[in-house]
Amino acid sequence: MKETKAAAKQRDPDAIKLKEALGYSFGDLGNLMNLNFVSSYLKVYCTDYLLKGRASGKKITDDLANMVLFVRLWDVINDPIWGLFVDRRRPTKYGKFRHYLRSVAVPLALSLVICFLPIHQLFPNASYPFLLAFSYISYIFYGMMYTGMNIPYGSLATAMTSKEEERTLLSTTRNIGGGLGGGIVSLLGPIILYDKNLSGERTMFNNNKAFGMAVVMAVLGVISYLLCFYLTKERVQYSHKKEKLDIGLTYGSLLKSRPFITVTLSGMMISGLLQFQSFNQYLTKNYFADSRLNIYITASTYLPMVILILLMPKIAKRFGKKEVTTAGLAIAALFSLVLCLIGPNEQLRVHYFPFILTNFGVGAGYSFLSILTWAIVGDVIDYQEMKTGIKNESAIYAVYTFARKLGQTIADFGGLRLLGGYAGYDATETDKPEVAYIAGKGDKIYKMVSRGMLIAYSITFLLFLLYPLNKKKLSVMQEELTAARQRRMEEMKELPL
Repeated sequence: MKETKAAAKQRDPDAIKLKEALGYSFGDLGNLMNLNFVSSYLKVYCTDYLLKGRASGKKITDDLANMVLFVRLWDVINDPIWGLFVDRRRPTKYGKFRHYLRSVAVPLALSLVICFLPIHQLFPNASYPFLLAFSYISYIFYGMMYTGMNIPYGSLATAMTSKEEERTLLSTTRNIGGGLGGGIVSLLGPIILYDKNLSGERTMFNNNKAFGMAVVMAVLGVISYLLCFYLTKERVQYSHKKEKLDIGLTYGSLLKSRPFITVTLSGMMISGLLQFQSFNQYLTKNYFADSRLNIYITASTYLPMVILILLMPKIAKRFGKKEVTTAGLAIAALFSLVLCLIGPNEQLRVHYFPFILTNFGVGAGYSFLSILTWAIVGDVIDYQEMKTGIKNESAIYAVYTFARKLGQTIADFGGLRLLGGYAGYDATETDKPEVAYIAGKGDKIYKMVSRGMLIAYSITFLLFLLYPLNKKKLSVMQEELTAARQRRMEEMKELPL
């Protein structure tokens, strides 16, 4: 009698069950609640509350751009150190990566809360340099704690299973968790955090509510990380020999790896785009004149993902991860071009349905990459192991994470410079009745957002055309890697105790 897949999985003690895959998703639920809240609202907190009225609008946005640049330059040191630290530490009784979910959860939560601390109430006469320094310190602390959580969490998937199909399952469930975490912030934030201006339109940022929401997000994040810790298990065995890690070999090999370079550059572009879309807060506030429109933008982006997410493992298995991702990026780039062509204009500003519908098309194309990203990164890690014979997930993941942060830096630095210089944004105008739509400034913010999407999706599409691990090559690689791992295990058994 032919054994069913379910029965085979039940017999295999190393198989990933759906409960555990969903448990893994809680990690990115916590990550995206944290990251999306900071990415979406920290700039608005600084421009519309913390630094508002203490300098010109352009000086504030320029200073914030410099702050982002400084913090990311610090990440040049911070991220590789975290990656090497995690790789060099011996596994604990909980495994190599899981214990970070528990130990870093509370410090990360505290760093999030500090970022939105109502500092004006504690120091009502604080100077502009003092407030700017507070922004620097709190943002640096948050970035360090987030990296300390994200690197071991991302590496955990490769320690849970070495099977390609189950990596796709983990990538899929991770995106479910990330989508829920980001969706919670994106859907509730516009309702909770904005009050009505003098014209009766919801465009006024309320920092006290932002601080309260940051506390709630921090607590929910801790709970999510603990659930991920208790519901997951590491299966892939590591050598317990104290091997000296060759930093030159580890990072030098990455510079020669075409799969790593193309995936890392695409990650930098997409992560930068997602960060750049945080300027939607200014788009809806100063072009469409209603911050609650962010809810519809979020829904139109995530709904295609909800529709596709359960089908994606079968689609990827049938056609290949590279193949479906490349097709999706072509769709996203096409609809981004449509966004550029239909606006800005007065009809679109008042009747925004075409904008939302086109954004749905962009989201549908992006969903393929979003759902499969971490499975693709896992394939690249396997490729490096096959080429070098060394399994250094955290070091590789740290470089990939830094590249994503570099994309975010470029997006934030350039976006803030454009916001203050090109669009002429000044938060003091939000106290005026006419803030809903200031002719010219709102139009320029629309051009910023739509053209940024077109550039990022077009470049990422071209990068994935160059990505070499198609369905056929990936299948051959997995067979070779499995054989190589078996040989290494046999060699370890023959070593004297």
